[in-house]
Amino acid sequence: MKTIKRMMDHMYWADKRILEALEMSNMQNMELLKLARHVAVAEQVWLSRLQGKGSAQFSLWEQAESLSEIQSMFEENAKQYRLYIEALEESKLDEMVNYTNQSGTPFQTSVRDILSQVLLHGQYHRGQINRALRIESAEPIQVDYITFARL
Repeated sequence: MKTIKRMMDHMYWADKRILEALEMSNMQNMELLKLARHVAVAEQVWLSRLQGKGSAQFSLWEQAESLSEIQSMFEENAKQYRLYIEALEESKLDEMVNYTNQSGTPFQTSVRDILSQVLLHGQYHRGQINRALRIESAEPIQVDYITFARL
């Protein structure tokens, strides 16, 4: 559990930093906001599934209203994931979760693999955002785990 908790702390930190990079860039690229919102919503989707709730109410690819909307989503996600992780016993990591994806297809995945998906999915898209910032001559921001670990 220690590693998962540490990786989740990195995710909260990296989510916040990527929004800071978008804010500092002053870019009006709505596709980047849409991508950041996608990360936030995907975190919500997976948490809902972990909690045994459905996820059909979530739309993964809507346009974001604003950076502050996404920031609020990330803050709430961090709060809810912290509560979930604190209550999670290590013996439950390999329990299977039954859920349907956004298309209605049923799946069964372990808690451990779902948490790994959340962590890796966000990092993938933060990398995409950083690359787009660099292409637009804006300054990307360091979100690597090792940077977080050195704090």
